[in-house]
Amino acid sequence: MEFFKIHRDIPFMRHALVFNLVSLVTFLAAVFFLFSRGLHLSVEFTGGTLMEVSYSQPADLNTIRNSVAALGINDVQVQNFGTAQDVLIRMPVQKGSSSGAQSERVLASLKSVDASATLRRTEFVGPQVGDELAADGLKALLSVIAGIMLYLAMRFEWKFAVAAVIANLHDVIIILGFFAFFQWEFSLPVLAAVLAVLGYSVNESVVIFDRIRENFRRYRKMNTVQIIDSAITSTISRTIITHGCTQLMVLSMLLFGGATLHYFALALTIGILFGIYSSVFVAAAIAMWLGIQREDLIKGPIKKEGDPADPNAGATV
Repeated sequence: MEFFKIHRDIPFMRHALVFNLVSLVTFLAAVFFLFSRGLHLSVEFTGGTLMEVSYSQPADLNTIRNSVAALGINDVQVQNFGTAQDVLIRMPVQKGSSSGAQSERVLASLKSVDASATLRRTEFVGPQVGDELAADGLKALLSVIAGIMLYLAMRFEWKFAVAAVIANLHDVIIILGFFAFFQWEFSLPVLAAVLAVLGYSVNESVVIFDRIRENFRRYRKMNTVQIIDSAITSTISRTIITHGCTQLMVLSMLLFGGATLHYFALALTIGILFGIYSSVFVAAAIAMWLGIQREDLIKGPIKKEGDPADPNAGATV
């Protein structure tokens, strides 16, 4: 399915150096903000107080957030737990206040709004749990990267594997850089979005790499730059359809998903936009600079046009 067909290849690789310099500057800025400002980690990573509150009727999550925020407690996570009447509240540690005292203040504030609010349980999530979650998240990220490299090296060639991993790390670091610069809350859903972007971005790279391999077999008189330009141009319509539909779904979560899905959808939005960019201007360009050529993708002797061994040589129409 195509919305349109471009009959002349667009010379993307002619501007590859400029686009990759822009990517390098953006990447270095993201790294700078990560080290200078750091991530604003959520309760799951830093530890805090967890409360489960039950209501006699479906709870209004926005009202609960406003009631807790009125007490001077910021970065509160409020979500339904099991049913619409049960609510889970996560709060960061407050200096000079114990977990018990903090939960009593919050419960009193909730009861002033709705007397049916009942405390089911309260517990303190220590920073040790946060350390374990951070370590598990890092292990998951490294496992995904290793799996992507192995898959691409087996399916295509190691140059494509290196190019794809660099492009994917480019996307991940830039997402983290946005969260560090604006000090948006980095939670487990955001970590899940980052891992999803890794798979999403590599899918676009694989589509382009597959078309490059196909073009090497089909167009034997083209050089590497022309092959890559042709591959990217021929997949533009598919890219617009796929990413446009995905972005509409993510945008609906961003606008209508509420506070629970806000940063998850925001991370996906940034990742999708930079994923398209990196697949075209980073992954393909790095593969070109690594010296990808026809012999890397087509094993065995390559029959050239006009070769007497070619059964079609000299054929007339």
